[in-house]
Amino acid sequence: MEKVETIYLVSCVGGKRAIPAPAKDLYQSDWFIKARTYVEARGSRWFILSAKHGLVQPDEVISPYEQTLNTMGISERRNWARLVQKQMDERMPDAGRIVILAGQRYREFLIDYLKGRARTVEVPMEGLQIGKQLSWLGNHTAHVSPR
Repeated sequence: MEKVETIYLVSCVGGKRAIPAPAKDLYQSDWFIKARTYVEARGSRWFILSAKHGLVQPDEVISPYEQTLNTMGISERRNWARLVQKQMDERMPDAGRIVILAGQRYREFLIDYLKGRARTVEVPMEGLQIGKQLSWLGNHTAHVSPR
């Protein structure tokens, strides 16, 4: 599999369209739309971390669902992370840098694995509340030019 400079991982969100759609279009919250705009402006590969499907490519068509890691117990989240790691081994190229735009529950059991896959693993909005994340995404998207 090829190696890329940077890969972005973006978590799924609760607000979704009512019909099946490419994953990048299924999620409809302000946060997801800003995160998508942010990663697409950089021109790098990106994937969605779905509580139901695991690792999802942006153009992969999926149906709406109601599932979140925030309501899962620790053993369910560990199982989810094992599934995602397996999917990453199969579908995700190696990268020099991985940037995670996802909450603690979506990254807690993936960080160590990802550090073995890339030189650098970044969580640029770590510790920020949702309002500050929206502001961060807006500020950082406004100043980037596509590669």
